[in-house]
Formats: sequence, C-alpha cells, structure tokens
Amino acid sequence: MPVLILASSSVYRQQLLHKLGLDFTCMSPNIDETAHPLETAAELVQRLAEQKAYAVAQHEPKALIIGSDQVCVNQGQILGKPGILANAKAQLLAASGQTLTFYTGLAVYDAAQQKMHSVVEPFSVTFRDLSEAQIARYLALEPALDCAGAFKCEGLGISLFKRMDGRDPNSLVGLPLIALVELLDQCGIAVP
Repeated sequence: MPVLILASSSVYRQQLLHKLGLDFTCMSPNIDETAHPLETAAELVQRLAEQKAYAVAQHEPKALIIGSDQVCVNQGQILGKPGILANAKAQLLAASGQTLTFYTGLAVYDAAQQKMHSVVEPFSVTFRDLSEAQIARYLALEPALDCAGAFKCEGLGISLFKRMDGRDPNSLVGLPLIALVELLDQCGIAVP
C-alpha cells in the first residue's frame, strides 16, 4: 500500500480518518482558498480539495493523498468559519429556522499514477427556531469558532437542529467517510 497522507491540519478530519483504521500522516497543503468569481459552492470545494491533494503531491510524489474542503450555504450565501464570537452569533441567528446546505469536496489523488478521484457530498441541516438566549447559551458551552456554520454536530450543536438530510453525517464534520471508502476502493485500497 502506498503512503497515505491527509492533506489537512484539521484535527476534526484526522479524528474521522482514524475511524477507518488506516495508517496515515498529515501534511498541511497551504493553498489559497479564495473563491473564484461566479464559482458555486460545489465547484469551490471540489477545486480546493483537489488543489490540496496536488499541493501535497509536490512533496510526496508516490503517495496516495486525501484532500477535503467544506463550505456552508445559507440562503445562497457561502459562510466560512466565524472566527470570533460575534460572527458565530450572527451565523446562528441567520440559521434559525432555515435549512443550510454543507458542501464537502473530497479528493483522493494517486500521485504515482497521476490519477485524481473526487466527489462533492452535500448535506443539509434544518435548524430549530432559536432565540438569542439559546444561541448565547450554546456558544457559552461550545464556542464553535473554527467550524463553518458555528456549531459542532458531534457535540451539543445537535440540539440546534430540527432535521438532518444526507448520505453521511461525517460530511458535516468535514470528511465524508462513506465516499472516502468508495474513492479508496477505486485506488485499490480496501476498507476494512
């Protein structure tokens, strides 16, 4: 089996990949993640996932490299990571009663064969109607400042939802494992 590299510094993606029981290392791809003009959310995450894998391949030309990227879309607007508490509060207020779609781009690049396999996984979350007090209590307990959408579905963030729709809830955390197993299989890596 070739060396497997996760092109990410995200601890969340690392934790998810550990679920598959594969040996892997991590390398931060350090790419420009700016959206191109008129680029859709799905196009953006697919391009960035692939670019992350290509960037790591420059240093590891024989590896199998996993790249992933995610954005959240609320009413046509792409949301990033809030970064600060005021932005997190604003994102959650805007999400109240709304259905948000998360797009996760996933790429597996076989650098030795120069073959790219990629997919975009959508996952939708419908939020409950949230009061400012509920949002403040949530952020006091779990300030998800480094998560698109300002919540952690694997934690208390689940209490903010009315409904979840999609093939793989791991997509919300940033690494769709069902799709990853399929892409690894295309590269000759069987899981389990």
